[in-house]
Amino acid sequence: MPRPLRIVVALAALWASSSIVRAQDVSRVFPENQGPGDARLSEPRNLRDAYHPWAPPATLDNWQAESQQIREQVLISCGLWPMPEKTPLDPVIHGRIDRGDYIVEKVYFASRPGHYVTGNLYRPKEADGAIPGVLCPHGHWPNGRFYDAGPENAAQQIQSGAEEYMSGARFPLQARMVQLARLGCVVFHYDMVGYADSNVIDHRAGFNDVEAELRIQNKLGLQTWNSIRALDFLLSLPDVDTDRIGVTGASGGGTQTFMLCAIDERPDIAFPAVMVSTAMQGGCVCENASCLRHDINNIALAALFAPRPMALSGADDWTIDIETKGLPELKQVYSLYDQPGLVNAVCYPQFQHNYNQVAREMMLAWFNEHLGLDNDAATDQSDFWPIPPEQLSVFDEDHPVPGDAKTAAELRAAMTAEQEEQFAALMPESADELESYREIVGPAVDVLLGESPSGSNAIEFTIRDETQVDSYQLIKGHCGRAGSGEQIPVVVLVPSEFQGDAVVWIDGAGKSHLFGEDGTPTEQVRELLNAGRIVISADVFLTGEFENTAYKRPSVDANYPGYTFGYNRPLLSERVRDITTIIAGAAGHEDVERVHLVGTGAAGPWTLLAAAVSREKLTSATVDLLGFTFGDVTEPDDPMLLPGGLRYGDIGGLAAIAAPCRLTAFGAPSDSGASGIDVLRAAYQAADAELQLESSSLTPAAVVKRLVP
Repeated sequence: MPRPLRIVVALAALWASSSIVRAQDVSRVFPENQGPGDARLSEPRNLRDAYHPWAPPATLDNWQAESQQIREQVLISCGLWPMPEKTPLDPVIHGRIDRGDYIVEKVYFASRPGHYVTGNLYRPKEADGAIPGVLCPHGHWPNGRFYDAGPENAAQQIQSGAEEYMSGARFPLQARMVQLARLGCVVFHYDMVGYADSNVIDHRAGFNDVEAELRIQNKLGLQTWNSIRALDFLLSLPDVDTDRIGVTGASGGGTQTFMLCAIDERPDIAFPAVMVSTAMQGGCVCENASCLRHDINNIALAALFAPRPMALSGADDWTIDIETKGLPELKQVYSLYDQPGLVNAVCYPQFQHNYNQVAREMMLAWFNEHLGLDNDAATDQSDFWPIPPEQLSVFDEDHPVPGDAKTAAELRAAMTAEQEEQFAALMPESADELESYREIVGPAVDVLLGESPSGSNAIEFTIRDETQVDSYQLIKGHCGRAGSGEQIPVVVLVPSEFQGDAVVWIDGAGKSHLFGEDGTPTEQVRELLNAGRIVISADVFLTGEFENTAYKRPSVDANYPGYTFGYNRPLLSERVRDITTIIAGAAGHEDVERVHLVGTGAAGPWTLLAAAVSREKLTSATVDLLGFTFGDVTEPDDPMLLPGGLRYGDIGGLAAIAAPCRLTAFGAPSDSGASGIDVLRAAYQAADAELQLESSSLTPAAVVKRLVP
């Protein structure tokens, strides 16, 4: 008899259904009262975990493939896939302040209509020709760009050796900008949302609810977009050499440094200070987003800058081990390009979280070397004449806050309208347009539904029992992706006269649905076996035998779901990944020629999404949509919450890339616009593929009718 399947799986946090444990329990894989030893039943990841692992690939080809996937993951997590339209900045530059050898100006511009980026522009007083530009993103210092450490704290900084001059000790942010200008750079120091002059929208509120999750609207994405537009502004200045661009920030500004440099090819050199580590990954809503760090960490994000020159500083904080945990992995990536010397990290454990004079001078030396400035005298800190914070403010009587400045609610409404307009433009009406649709929605489907750029796709299937029963063989075991620690309980029914078709039938109650009360296959399953079909089912995460564990699904962070889903897959994604694992195992078996997917009960929407992920492995999919739409999800703990579920056309829009897999969707809404059904229909028409939509519920008899002509 053919011995099917090796299989593939997932990660996360979940909800339990209430399947009945039948007396015969013929489908059970593990002993009674014992559930799977699945690694996902352990504590979920948390941004403050002591160690977030990630291992770089061993070859350049593998790294280039993985880095592209990670970059897409970043863009999708930030709501920047596809990118918003770059509307006119219309910058306003005013309020010139002359400090002898450098000047400071006040700047604001619209990163998008009604949302303004504010900051200060520092320039050397005299410069010959175009000079390097340096972008300095925000950090979480009190009052942001206006930060004043105060005389007492400043005195302590001088005493500790962190600073030499009172000017730098009290105003370390100004000190950085001044010294970069003296080094010979044009420097733009700009506000994070909710700090200093950017105060129309609160820093930590306004983007934290379920609606924002479903549309991937978050502060990290907003601020990263602001950084992209700030770079646009810097590059537009006539005195900036567009081939010599640096980025440096500390803390939250360090996050923005490596985020911008991960997705934008224009920066040439980077220095993220006191942020990159394998420990705490960033404690603010502006540093986290759902899906962002699935299976990766900040080291992987920083590595996307390779092989361009990058240096990092550490301190007595979560970055204290950067030289031994983080730098070696970065060196490994840079070595793939034969450039290990273009990345460096130094920790200064005598200082707490900072961007003080010691770290600044390290940065200045790095920029001096790699921007070709040849100005060693300007890398040593010198005294300067600080500008009182109130004089740095961008807005005044002559330059008030623009009247069209949007609140968080207004900005989100505008973002939603733009997203919907973008998506409507993707509506596929031809084969070429369908391919363009796939290029956008395909990567989003993979990221949102848990396909990892760094995880293994090798399939492991452990057989625990094989029994010959009449005209079929019953195989029971568990499967998972290699190295994942997953144990998905699986049953495989193999007919004596196998004809090459495998049916993966997933039900919300688990694999026990294949059997009747007497312990034998149901009438419909017997019909499939008699027709020579292998029948496979499983208990996907937190269904069936998972109910026999003591595991309780952890609560989703109600203050900001991105703190949970940025590190852990949503329950829906875990279940979809389990299904795609089983599909991959079936499709990979040498004797299986065609794979058919069936989803009944609560598993109907799961299997429809799995069909989108596994589109290249399936011949047909028959599912019960149950009238589901992501628009019905209102609570962060809802087991059907999927970040981005509404961003890409609801469940129908996501499933549209399943074409040309033959699809029958029962329980479809009658309104063609509901659940993205109009997009689904258009995609199948463009692919000239078979799509059947039924308003009635899917019954076992209808399954057989579809699969046994």
